[in-house]
Amino acid sequence: MKTLNPFKYSNDNKRYYTYNYFTQKTYGSKAFKVSIDAGFTCPNRDGTCGSGGCNFCSARGSGDMILKDPDLEAQIDHSEAIMLRKWPNAKRIAYFQAYSNTHDSLDALKTLYDPFFEDDRFVGIDIATRSDCLDDDKIAYFASKAKRKDLTIEIGLQSMHPTTGVWMNRGHDLDSVASCITKLKAAGIRTCIHIINGFPVETTDMMLETCDYVAQLNPDMLKIHMLHIIKDTKLGYQYTKNPFEIMSMETYVDLVVQQLERLPETMVIARLTGDGIGSDLLAPEWTRRKTIVLNEIDKLMLASNTWQGKYYKEH
Repeated sequence: MKTLNPFKYSNDNKRYYTYNYFTQKTYGSKAFKVSIDAGFTCPNRDGTCGSGGCNFCSARGSGDMILKDPDLEAQIDHSEAIMLRKWPNAKRIAYFQAYSNTHDSLDALKTLYDPFFEDDRFVGIDIATRSDCLDDDKIAYFASKAKRKDLTIEIGLQSMHPTTGVWMNRGHDLDSVASCITKLKAAGIRTCIHIINGFPVETTDMMLETCDYVAQLNPDMLKIHMLHIIKDTKLGYQYTKNPFEIMSMETYVDLVVQQLERLPETMVIARLTGDGIGSDLLAPEWTRRKTIVLNEIDKLMLASNTWQGKYYKEH
């Protein structure tokens, strides 16, 4: 006998609020992100608050898949060509992905972003940044632009635990993230938080505690990543010299299902696993098989008859 899907924010077999479901409800069709590297750096790289960046972050600041070309239009054409082969009728979201995309003066941000908010090629704008790169004036600017076009701002939390923040060389504290998310929400800007599972200094209970913390912050969206160990990063050098135990796919899948159960059902799950970074990925190898990981999550949720929000408790 077929088990009915008890999760109401779904039009397929998924038992969590997928980004695909969100875009179809928001834009009337599937939408994909056009990844852009606008030439920013990071306050944790340029000496503003530190140097060297987070120990897991690659030299391209999470923009490894973006065309290496300073011409933004060339980057857009390259990204669009790849995505349109998969989804020829989908709409486009401009995704400023690499580094911290608000780490500049307000005037410089206006020069960059104003044209994109007027560009009819894109139904939305998505900006990835850090909480310490958004002061009140910048938030006010983006609040005004969000009235012109759909806007999401993504903030990296990674972990709620201060010891992990020090270990990863994050460069800011937990209060910075909480304050930023609160201000963005008050300004009417859609928020997305990133967390990472698999830090070798954390237990699964600690990772669940980070999930519970995010649930109480209640951003509009959440991205869950597995820790990638990348060549030519500080963590990559450490791992090559002294390999440490990596979370298995089975453990990751079980953990993600538990995390989904503890999140509000209305929170969009924008990502449940990252993409392997080609030849630069040292570990874990299983993250290269993204479809298999997602299928295993679906299978476990079905077998357990569970869904996003099943055990969420609002405080």
